[in-house]
Amino acid sequence: METKSLKRDAILSCFLLSLIVFVPTGAKVAITPEMNDTSVDVMGRAVKIERIQDTSHRLRNSYARTSRPCPPFCIEPFQPVDGVETVGELELLKFLSEDVKRNEGTLVDARMSKWYREGTIPGAVNIPFSILSAKGDNPYLDRVLLLLGAYRKSGEWNFDKAQKLIVFDNGPWCGQARTAIENLVEIGYPKRLIRYYRGGMQYWQILGLTTLRSKKRKSER
Repeated sequence: METKSLKRDAILSCFLLSLIVFVPTGAKVAITPEMNDTSVDVMGRAVKIERIQDTSHRLRNSYARTSRPCPPFCIEPFQPVDGVETVGELELLKFLSEDVKRNEGTLVDARMSKWYREGTIPGAVNIPFSILSAKGDNPYLDRVLLLLGAYRKSGEWNFDKAQKLIVFDNGPWCGQARTAIENLVEIGYPKRLIRYYRGGMQYWQILGLTTLRSKKRKSER
């Protein structure tokens, strides 16, 4: 029995090695089989979004970490608020190429500005979650809602012409996007216009997708 087991293991090892040998070393790292890259307008400049082509690349920044103290960095639910859809990278890219391009949507980076400056998704607008709070004296909230297409009618906010939103933060261990979405819903922003990219910057970078550093105004791949 031991001899048969060794032979089986040897055959399996040879089969796995043959798979490795036939993987093309210079293969293009596409986004999907049909899409190599896409582009988004950032302040009048076209920025290409693609994946890192070096298949040996590894993250070396803070997003390579597997664990953070919880609280506050606890695992977020897949759906932060009932009625708000959760989306992935492909849906986000489609949103950029369609809704954002037609000026019907806004990709919201809900993190504090220090995170945003270190790198964000091309085309994202930084609206920190705290700015969206209706509690206390918030001088920025009205301005932000007006920029998102809402307007006052009879003293109440009207969202008939409001932008569609995708909201994100650092990733599944970060609660900033959830808080932003909760704040928006509390204000009255329709849930049907809000979507949540749960993967955030961590998943975006794990997949090797282009990020934009606001300090340098240049793409990082």
